[in-house]
Amino acid sequence: MKNDSENELAFLSIEEAARLLRRKSISPVELTKAALARIERWNPGLNAFITVLGKRALREAREAEREIARGRRRGPLHGIPIALKDNFWTRGIRTTAGSKILAEFVPKGNSDVAELLARAGAILLGKTNMHEFAYGITSDNPHYGPVRNPWAKDHIAGGSSGGSAVAVATGMAFGATGTDTGGSIRIPSALCGTVGLKPTMGLVSVAGVIPLAETFDHAGPIARNVTDACILLQAMMGRYPEKIAPPDYRKLRKNRAKRVRLGWPKQYFFDRVDQELSGIFEAARKEFVSTGALVEEVSLEKPAESAEPSTNIALAEATHYHKSMGYFPARAAVYGEDVRQRLEMGEKILAEDYLRAMAWMFELAAEFDKAFERFDAILAPASPIPAPRIGEKEVTIRGERETVRSALVRLNRPANFTGHPAISVPCGFTRAGLPVGLQLIGPRFSEARLLAIASEYEDATEWHKRRPSLD
Repeated sequence: MKNDSENELAFLSIEEAARLLRRKSISPVELTKAALARIERWNPGLNAFITVLGKRALREAREAEREIARGRRRGPLHGIPIALKDNFWTRGIRTTAGSKILAEFVPKGNSDVAELLARAGAILLGKTNMHEFAYGITSDNPHYGPVRNPWAKDHIAGGSSGGSAVAVATGMAFGATGTDTGGSIRIPSALCGTVGLKPTMGLVSVAGVIPLAETFDHAGPIARNVTDACILLQAMMGRYPEKIAPPDYRKLRKNRAKRVRLGWPKQYFFDRVDQELSGIFEAARKEFVSTGALVEEVSLEKPAESAEPSTNIALAEATHYHKSMGYFPARAAVYGEDVRQRLEMGEKILAEDYLRAMAWMFELAAEFDKAFERFDAILAPASPIPAPRIGEKEVTIRGERETVRSALVRLNRPANFTGHPAISVPCGFTRAGLPVGLQLIGPRFSEARLLAIASEYEDATEWHKRRPSLD
């Protein structure tokens, strides 16, 4: 019975838990103990956390309990246990970025996001496992072990924020942070059945986040539903532009448009997608139509040209950072093989290739902006494939071989390139029981509308309510 009670608490949504905390029906200590119990039971097999802060989390929970009892409630995250990806600086807590190079690095200050979440009263459970230096999409970490997908433990969780997605999907945390340079929030969310939001470029500060490629780096939330993602975003984000309504979790349903216009790309996004997933995405399209949305084809030609320029920018900037810190090539042997190879590739990018790619980036952004004059959001797969097996290097999609990295990144990188917000929401499961995620891409600073559209789809479906069977 105790396990049943713990599980029931651990799978409350943030919104539900906040309501119960406000009524004093439950306590932050109960929530934290429930999460820690699941970490103790399931983390050894799933490897979602690098560092667990059990004693510290319970101290924070007791302090939150006292503050709430005195009427000093800070908001919906006060007393809610969360996790941070291990590339967010945390004062006095080691921050490894999934690397051996930073295995003993203990920051003297917090990242902006860690500071904002602490001020909101969130309780830090620990730091989550990730692809080394966020430079990959599998979270198959050579130093701390692979993060395992809770729906099939011999499959990847996706990356680079794999540990965060697994922690949320399994009730080990109520919400978590991720970073997204080429899909690293949306990919693990799609593969693990969670909601992942990459906000508008710059809306959430990346100060104090160990970078990958500063032109593309975003920070954002991973949650079990859209409302919870909105609650986390509100605590993490900076100032919104004047005359644009910021997201508010209390208004997601009230502010839904009577007629949502959605674009269904004619090119690129659906050109090479696993056949079973194509059927799932088509069913999701019909579900949007059934909710009253207008879904029409949109022409987006430039994403097909995005692979080379986006790769050139990411390679050059990542290598520049690691050289500037003195990590590479001086400590090349300490890196995992895949990350080391990509840093070596970055040394070969010419300045003219980098500058040409930067110029092309604005052309792609302009094409999306033109589409958003007609559409509220673009519908696209968050991944063209379900989670591959750990160690699998290539996949076959409709008879064509492709690297796992290319398959998972290619539909996500365009929104990093343009800086537009994008969210992945669960939209189905394969016959083998693996989650599938649908991506919504919106205009800059349209998070309020994007979240409202996603929540309407979520209300019409049950996919986000499924839990992985871990026994």
